[in-house]
Parts: sequence; structure tokens; C-alpha cells
Amino acid sequence: MIAVEPSPEMIGQRPSRAAPVVRAVAERLPFGDDAFDAALAVLTVHHWSNRAAGLQELARVARRRAVILTWDPAARDAFWLTSEYFPEILDLDVPRFPTLADIARSFAGIEVAPLRVPHDCAGGFLGAFWRRPEAYLDPAVRCAMSGIALLPSSVVEAAVDRLAADLRSGRWEARFGHLRREDSATWATG
Repeated sequence: MIAVEPSPEMIGQRPSRAAPVVRAVAERLPFGDDAFDAALAVLTVHHWSNRAAGLQELARVARRRAVILTWDPAARDAFWLTSEYFPEILDLDVPRFPTLADIARSFAGIEVAPLRVPHDCAGGFLGAFWRRPEAYLDPAVRCAMSGIALLPSSVVEAAVDRLAADLRSGRWEARFGHLRREDSATWATG
């Protein structure tokens, strides 16, 4: 396994026991054709400067399959955090994230499956704390989420204040408390 990361800051944050890393971008992978059994892109496609080139590179270096974990813009209204507290993230993300049809154009065959996020997910991405809304009040949790990090601080503060008030008043619990009984969640459409 070899990781690809363009950011020296992110490379510097990698644990010493992590897989080897190569500083590169998805649009120009420094590997030969069919170099790997599989290529994996996790919540990254929306950061690429040339999505089509990056997807072509994934297909080129993968002998057997490319796996892409992404967010489907068709599910834009399915997650309580963005629909209720941070709708500005949707304004940023809907244009940045590829549709499933966009991804399908880069591959001969595509299988789509929703990812079920476990209630105790520690991954730190935007949907990781879906059952633990208190986590979104923590600036250290929020700073790792690009959708939040790209927003003006006044927008973030207002959203966090609304969430904190709803947690104190019981409004969040009344509307979304049923999620606390779920083991996993997905925000797939259809």
C-alpha cells in the first residue's frame, strides 16, 4: 500500500506507522499502468483541480478496481447537520462534488453502494459524528472538516451557537434523538 498526498502539512501529520506516502496529485500519479491491484480515493475527489484526469489516473494504475468513497450531491438534504445548521456547506459542496454519473463516465463498469457510517466512527469527516452532535461543538473536531474550515468564522460561530442552543433546549433531541438508538447511518438517496 502506498498513500498519495499533495500536502506537506498533511504528510507531516501522518503517524509513523502509516503506509509509505508519495507526494503527488491524483491528476498525475507517479506510477505505471496497472501498478496496483486496486486504487482507493477517500473523500478527496472534490479537492482535485481536474476531476476527469484524476479519475482516469485511478483507472490507469488499478489492475482490478478503483474504489471511490465520496458524497453524492443528490443526497444534499439528507443529513441533519448540513440541512439544519450548516446549509452553507451545501453551497460549497454541491458544485465541488461529482455526481455518480460524472464518476461513471470514467469507468467501464460502476457499482454504487451506500456506506453505512458506524455510530462510533472516529474518522473525523463531516458525517462521522452524526449520532454525537455534541462533537460538532468542539473546534478541534471541526477544524479537520474541509466543508466547515472553508466557511467564514461568523457563519461557523452562528451555526455552532444554534446547535448548542438546540442541544441545551432539547430541540435537537426532539427532532433527531431517534438517531442515538441507531448503530449506523447512511445518507443515500432513493
